[in-house]
Order: sequence, then C-alpha cells, then structure tokens
Amino acid sequence: MPLGLILLLVFIAVPIAEIAVFIQVGGLIGLVPTLLLVLLTALVGSVLIRGQGLRVLGQAKAEVDRGRPPVRELFTGLCLVVAGMLLLTPGFVTDTMGFLLLLPPVREALRRRLAKAIEVQVVRGAGGQGAARRRDVIEGEFEEVDPAAEALPPRGGWGRR
Repeated sequence: MPLGLILLLVFIAVPIAEIAVFIQVGGLIGLVPTLLLVLLTALVGSVLIRGQGLRVLGQAKAEVDRGRPPVRELFTGLCLVVAGMLLLTPGFVTDTMGFLLLLPPVREALRRRLAKAIEVQVVRGAGGQGAARRRDVIEGEFEEVDPAAEALPPRGGWGRR
C-alpha cells in the first residue's frame, strides 16, 4: 500500500476514533472530568518526556565520547519527540499511542522492526536495481590518443614526396 494512502487513512481514522472515544468517556464520567483528564495526560506526558529526554541526551553524548554513532539514542529521541506531539494533541487515542512510545520495550520493538524493514529495502535496492542488471552495456576497446601528436604532419609513408 502506498505511503500516501496510508497517511490519508490515518488522518481520517484517528480523528474519527478520537471523537468516538471522547463520546464514550464523556458519557461515562461526564464532560468536565473528561476535559480535565485530557489536560492531565498532556501535563503528565510533558513531565515524563522532559525527564526521559535529558537522560537520552546524556546517553547520546556518552556514545559520541566513546567514538560510536548514537544511532539508538537518536531513534529514542525521535520516538520521544513523536510521543510528546501525540501527548500534547488532545485525545485519548493519541495519548495512548504517546504513552506507548514512552515505554522502552515498545520503542525497542519498533526500532527492530524498522531496522529490519530498512535492511530489506537496502538489499532489494542493491540487488534488483544495480548496474549489473542493466542490459545496455557496450563492450569495446579504446586507445588513448595524444591530441598534440595528431596535430603534427605524418612522417614517412604515403604523405612523403
């Protein structure tokens, strides 16, 4: 399925799911408690992200100091940014996704899955699209010609009178 279609479906499905959950939760606990709960999740999420973000920043610095690229730490930082955006977006569905991204086992599972998908794409791209698979190879021989030598008149042979 093309990425554009997936994004379109997500942008349609998430707001519909949020509205449905708001109606259900509002019916169970009332309007004011529902709104307070949404504000509380945003506040708790921002506090958690601040703490985890500083920890990840320290881990990334430690990796750089060891001379290694902080790939895992950068991915964790990206997950925390996405989690923060989801938690600050009003709604229970986005809050749930944001809180899930705050859990290290969930981030690790997501990282492994993405790494595997990227690895498959790289292998397919290298094997199926490489120059070795193209059919427009022209074989031949060449000889380097010195342009200065061509400018001189020919010596001997037919050109002599």
